[in-house]
Amino acid sequence: MNGMRRPIPGIQLYTLRDHTKTAEDFDTTLGRLAALGVKDVQLSAVGPIDAAVQRKIMDKYEIRPCVTHRPFDRIRDELPALMEEHRTLGCNALGLGWAPQEQRESEQDARAFVQTLQRAADTLARHGMTLHYHNHDFEFAPLPGSDKSLMDLMLSETDPASFGFIPDVAWAHFAGLDPAAFLQMLRGRVKVVHFKDYVPGQNGRPQFVSLGQGVVDLKACYDVCCELEMPFVMYEQDDSWTNGDPFLATEESWRFLLSLQG
Repeated sequence: MNGMRRPIPGIQLYTLRDHTKTAEDFDTTLGRLAALGVKDVQLSAVGPIDAAVQRKIMDKYEIRPCVTHRPFDRIRDELPALMEEHRTLGCNALGLGWAPQEQRESEQDARAFVQTLQRAADTLARHGMTLHYHNHDFEFAPLPGSDKSLMDLMLSETDPASFGFIPDVAWAHFAGLDPAAFLQMLRGRVKVVHFKDYVPGQNGRPQFVSLGQGVVDLKACYDVCCELEMPFVMYEQDDSWTNGDPFLATEESWRFLLSLQG
């Protein structure tokens, strides 16, 4: 590990989305994160709080946003406004959390979706910003009537200089991939990695757990992040928090992230 740049740990605010719906809640939540020593977050599923207000609260706690998640229709239809929001937030990386179902009904639909994202990425690049796509598990499955997956199209038909990824290691693992190998595949295209953990659920879906309590080899993923100098690792947990408390799960997972740093 000597000589390698360790990724900066942070918190994906989607985990705490029920506690960021108002400016007051956003302030309280960032205060609690700052008390843990958190300095970096991803802005996702934050309530309708003006970007300038979000920035003021982040500045109050000396917390920085490394990337966001924004809906596809806004990326497609409102890109200039999104860029202005990101300038206000002090964030140059715009993320998309997933591909809507109607964009992946066929290979043709998926190809058009990827082309739309690449056009947005080109526009962002001209303004000093980047686009990043966050995976779930469905991106790795063949598209209806095709032997190609959405991830195949994204990897082969986008420009690595402007189109990046936010790899989610738990969803990659659930899809049957080795998440550390998946990170290697994305070499040079990743600013933020989502660290997430799970155990197999009774319904055939993942049951998410705090980091280090599930089946994902997060140490192997962390070593790849260090090797490839991926800048950020963000804890994210969709649901099933310890005792139903996302703050408790965040504290547990934050301690785990820090333990990876040695």
